[in-house]
Amino acid sequence: MNALEIRNLTKSYPDFTLDNLNLTLPGGCILGLIGENGAGKSTTIKLILDMIRKDSGTITILGRDNAEYDKRIKEEVGVVLDEAGIPECLTVAQVGRVMKHTFRNWDEAEYSRLIRKLGLPDKKPFKDFSRGMKMKLAIAVAMSHHSRLLILDEATSGLDPVVRDEVVEMFSEFTRDENHSVLISSHIVSDLEKLCDYVAFLHKGKLMLCEEKDRLLEEYGLLHCTAEELKQLPAEAVRYIKENPYGAEAMVRRSAVPDGLHVSPISIEELFVFMVKEAR
Repeated sequence: MNALEIRNLTKSYPDFTLDNLNLTLPGGCILGLIGENGAGKSTTIKLILDMIRKDSGTITILGRDNAEYDKRIKEEVGVVLDEAGIPECLTVAQVGRVMKHTFRNWDEAEYSRLIRKLGLPDKKPFKDFSRGMKMKLAIAVAMSHHSRLLILDEATSGLDPVVRDEVVEMFSEFTRDENHSVLISSHIVSDLEKLCDYVAFLHKGKLMLCEEKDRLLEEYGLLHCTAEELKQLPAEAVRYIKENPYGAEAMVRRSAVPDGLHVSPISIEELFVFMVKEAR
């Protein structure tokens, strides 16, 4: 069963439209939602969680329509938003006691394990936490009630590189169970490249691409060449071009590039930047 299915999803505001979005997150996988600020990532997540009303389209979470986002679904979905939403007066231990009466499947032992792993203090009130500490606590809560789907909006934001790496590993371990899945948005594309099975690129409310990450990295590459060599390439080989006084850098389809030209690997971040610049 797919963890998440979005079909023809549209939401319009006076100055922005999320336009006819289609996404699928298979069970046991991690989907990274990539886009610059204002691309529609947070709007998409709020629509999934039924925090705002869609204009048209359908959203299915764990086999159920998201309009039925009731206690049954909330038990199985762990959520971390850009703002944690935890009362500022509470300590880590008090948050655990509150969540014990919020989720039927609350796992105190798992919560304690994650708090220790993430190095969070027991007695300091939430208002005195740094942004990184707040995000770590929200992640611990999301992963402590036997969620089947994690929905994470900028969950690695505010974390230092070492902690980000630890958190990324936690999400990878989570999806080793084929019944577990993760949807994560981030502007830190390097995190998503390490973590994700699938990537979806949003730009100004439109889905530019949604594909298996490894397939994208196999299909595309970077070609550094002269302007004359660029002209000799078949049209179907070149996806995007960045020219400079010394020649050109092109994002190319490896299979269509003639023998003899060296194609370098491309990162997901480079691929996204190329696509956005071309779209502009």
